Amino acid sequence: MRILVTNDDGIDANGLDAMEEIAHGLCKSIESVLVVAPQENQSAKSNSITYNKPFKITRFNDLRYAVEGTPTDCVIFAMDHLMKENKPDLILSGINNGFNLSEDVFYSGTVGAAIEGGFRGILSIAISQCYNSSTMGKKNIYDFAKKHAPDICLKLYDAFYDSTENQT
Repeated sequence: MRILVTNDDGIDANGLDAMEEIAHGLCKSIESVLVVAPQENQSAKSNSITYNKPFKITRFNDLRYAVEGTPTDCVIFAMDHLMKENKPDLILSGINNGFNLSEDVFYSGTVGAAIEGGFRGILSIAISQCYNSSTMGKKNIYDFAKKHAPDICLKLYDAFYDSTENQT
């Protein structure tokens, strides 16, 4: 399984590290996970793209890039350039620093990145972690997501690919 990992909180976000850890747990090899995330926080950018100016891309190594743009820009760059010949099987966006509920999903860059993947026919999952003042600082706020997300993602992956195979 090949996985593209992105977010809207930026390349240095703790939630991105947690999502990358989840992705590595789903894959057989470390080389199967590509991280392409915004250079800095791009929360509430929805599906916006950068179209009126060039943006800088920072390559940390073959598997980790930062884009001076939106989460949707990150998915477009990864899909059209880095993964053009070998598309991902799954896109994981997040783990968002805070919840995305109700109308928040329409503004969320985390969700926007997943929607872009969906537009391109790739199963894409946005994950957000809800927390409050009583849980902050007492434990890693992403532990719950790291514990439960792999199983949920695999079930969604299996259901998605079972249903697409049955359509042919």
